[in-house]
Amino acid sequence: MGAFTLNGKSVDIDVAPDTPLLWVLRDHLGLTGTKYGCGQGLCGACTVHVGGEAQRSCQVTFYSVQGKQVTTIEGLGSVEEPHPLQKAWVEEQVPQCGYCQSGQIMSAAALLKEKPDPTDAEIIAAMDGNLCRCGTYPRIRKAIRRASLVR
Repeated sequence: MGAFTLNGKSVDIDVAPDTPLLWVLRDHLGLTGTKYGCGQGLCGACTVHVGGEAQRSCQVTFYSVQGKQVTTIEGLGSVEEPHPLQKAWVEEQVPQCGYCQSGQIMSAAALLKEKPDPTDAEIIAAMDGNLCRCGTYPRIRKAIRRASLVR
């Protein structure tokens, strides 16, 4: 049994301590916006924020998030009030298949929190660990740049 804060709400569930956070989110809590990609922390599809930092949820154990704040794509914005990145993603028509996009957005949100006005080189470096099989990288960079202009 363990408790943590998920998207601003306290969560207390009973799962094995070594269960990957990804499976806690998807299988136990029904939040399927975070995707399973490679299971080895290499593709970025499962990126969430733990304590405000981008983390690969397939590599983070349930035990390690006890008492911490976790934010998933579902907690970043809402339909009524989307996060500036979510708006920019739509305006720039970023998604093709869309599978990797929640992880892309979560990594981009961590970047903009740290560097509100990143250079193109900083965007490329920060997003380097997020893979997109559809190759929408130019649109992703354009959307991040657009969102960085919103203050």
